[in-house]
Amino acid sequence: MTLAEEISAALARLADPERAAGNNAYLKVAENGGLAMIGIRRPDVRRQARTLGKDRDEDDLLAAAALLWDEATHREQRYAAQDLLGMRWARGRLELLEVHERHVVEGAWWDLVDETAHRIADLVLAHPEAMGAVLREWSTAEDRWLRRVSVIGQLGLRDRIDLDLLAATIEPNRDDPEFFVRKAIGWALREVARWNPDWVRDYVGSHELSPLSRREALKHL
Repeated sequence: MTLAEEISAALARLADPERAAGNNAYLKVAENGGLAMIGIRRPDVRRQARTLGKDRDEDDLLAAAALLWDEATHREQRYAAQDLLGMRWARGRLELLEVHERHVVEGAWWDLVDETAHRIADLVLAHPEAMGAVLREWSTAEDRWLRRVSVIGQLGLRDRIDLDLLAATIEPNRDDPEFFVRKAIGWALREVARWNPDWVRDYVGSHELSPLSRREALKHL
C-alpha cells in the first residue's frame, strides 16, 4: 500500500456523515462545484497525514502529495496533500512553487487557497527577491485566487513582512469587485496593524479602498 493509500484509508475510517453535511454547507460545495467533505476535523486530517508521513523519504512524500491531490475523491485528501507539503522537508523549497501555484488555481476556494498561502509565506521568507517578483506577477493574474494569494502571501511573517511588496500587490486590486480579493486586502492590512498600526492608518487614509477592505483593515484600530 502506498503512503497516499494509507492516508486515504485512515481518513475513510474517520468519516462522519453528520459533520460532513454541515461542513459541505459551510463551504458551499454544492454551489462552487468543489469536492465534498466526508466530515473530518481539519486538525485530525493534519495529524493523520503527518503521523503516517513521518520518517518517509522525500520522494515518497512528494509522490503521496501528488496522488492525494490529483486523485482525490473528497476534500480531506487534498487537505492531507497540503499537510504533507507543510512538513519540514518541503518548507521554503522554491522548486515546489509550481505545485503550490497549481493548488491555488485548482483548489479554487478559500479553504484550500488560504492553506497554500502559508506555504507561499514560507517561500517569501526563504527567497524574498524571487518571491517578490512572483507575488507582483500574481497580483495582476486573471485568476482571482492567485490575486488573493499575492495579497495574503506574507501572512504570519509579522514584522518581517515587506510592506512595499504588500502595497505593490494591493495596488492593482484596490478596485477589484471580487469579494475574496477585497477581503484579502482587509485581512492583510489588519494583520499588519497588530504590529505597525501607524503604517496601516497612513495607508488606509491615503488610498481608496472598498468599504469591505477598509472595514477589515481598521477593525482593531
